[in-house]
Amino acid sequence: MINFDELRVKEVFAGYTQKYNPEDPKIALKIDHTYRVSEICREIATSIVGNVAYSEAVDFIELAWLSGMLHDIGRFEQVRIYNTFMDIESVDHAEFGADILFKDNKMIKEFLDIREWDNILEIAIRNHNKFRVQDGLDEKTLSICNILRDADKVDILRVNVETPFTDIYNTTEEILYNSSVSPEVLAQIRNHQTVTREVRKTPVDHLMGHIALMFELVYPKSREIAKRQGYLEKLFAFQSRNPQARQALEIARYELAKEWED
Repeated sequence: MINFDELRVKEVFAGYTQKYNPEDPKIALKIDHTYRVSEICREIATSIVGNVAYSEAVDFIELAWLSGMLHDIGRFEQVRIYNTFMDIESVDHAEFGADILFKDNKMIKEFLDIREWDNILEIAIRNHNKFRVQDGLDEKTLSICNILRDADKVDILRVNVETPFTDIYNTTEEILYNSSVSPEVLAQIRNHQTVTREVRKTPVDHLMGHIALMFELVYPKSREIAKRQGYLEKLFAFQSRNPQARQALEIARYELAKEWED
């Protein structure tokens, strides 16, 4: 069993984020998101360890939890330098964070002394925001990648509910509530797939895109958590003034229910 100290990780993380003014709503959002994702990672990992040796199971669960704690470490420098969380307008926050941890000053050494997990953690962090996980990974590494990606997607639902839509989608209430869903977005939802960035043209397309993340959750526990938290239902209940958008939301609800029944 790896000698691992969660308290140390939390203390180092708190010390690091303190430099970025935790009172800033954007920073506070990412700090809260980090803690929540790490606990969701723990819950998912616990659900899949099966009949392995106790020490191996504990290590796997701790590794999953740690991936959640570190996955968005690049967000804080991103917002300091570029004043945005939009990767397309700044840097790929996953690659940026992995470089901070494993390349530049090897900040990972502040979080833990062992190096056995470095490769898996780096791969998981670099892949957590990608459309698809890279090929050729061993089973353990792929599992950690999938756990982290699932946990991140599940908590994104909460962020979308608890943060004003106009702030998330950088638009006005008038535009958001009257916008329609693009045909290409609806087509991808009918195909039960994540909505690609290129086809999102309207503010409500982005809302639909966050709902569509649920099509590709890997683990049953991830779906269970998403249902239990109730945020998905609140997104479906978005009160659009556009009849076409309301119909699109009902289509998305139907298609997701069908996917989760299979």
